Amino acid sequence: MDTARDPEDLLVVGTGSRTVWRRLVRPSVARYCVAHAACPVLAVPPSPLQAELESVHRRNVWRIPLDLRELAP
Repeated sequence: MDTARDPEDLLVVGTGSRTVWRRLVRPSVARYCVAHAACPVLAVPPSPLQAELESVHRRNVWRIPLDLRELAP
C-alpha cells in the first residue's frame, strides 16, 4: 500500500470471480484494499463475458460439443 498512500491517488483493483471455496481458502485482496487504503479505491468486477469464456474453455478441455442453440438469443 505504499504506492497509493496519498489521498489524491486512486487505487484500481480487480475483484475477480470468487467462488465460495476461494472465499474460504484465500482472502480477497480487493476487500483488504477497500478496508485499509488511505486513498479512494475503485473495485472493478469481472466482465460478464469472462464466465462465458471460462465455459467455452472448459468445453474445449473436456471436448464437450457446443450446442449451437445456446448461442441464439
